[in-house]
Amino acid sequence: MPEAPERLVFVYGTLRRGGRNDINRLQPAPGYVGMGEVRGRLYHFDWYPGLTLGGEEAVTVVGEVYRITPELEAVLDRIEQIVPGNDSEYFKREVDVLVEGGTRSCLLYEINAKRVMGRTPIGHGDWILFHRM
Repeated sequence: MPEAPERLVFVYGTLRRGGRNDINRLQPAPGYVGMGEVRGRLYHFDWYPGLTLGGEEAVTVVGEVYRITPELEAVLDRIEQIVPGNDSEYFKREVDVLVEGGTRSCLLYEINAKRVMGRTPIGHGDWILFHRM
């Protein structure tokens, strides 16, 4: 049976190392690939962030890239409360992420744009730095 294609995820908030939902504490364990970057805007929602991709005022958003299994992806979907339809808090996206000098296709959880209406972005792209301020 052929091996499943490699699946990568870019995490930028509470799933980062040391975060409230640190992906490294989840099972099955992920494999760390490296630091990554995307262009977008981070927003603060109580104890967690939301990321919108692109836009004229986009900044470099940093995060970590991990190799994951389908079982771990299902765990992440539950954490991010992915539900069918347009009312999900987050949407799963497949995006190009700059990872240590090269571009890799990664899963990313993007906040529903309706959720950021009227909110001010945090002004830079590092949730861990913002959260520790």
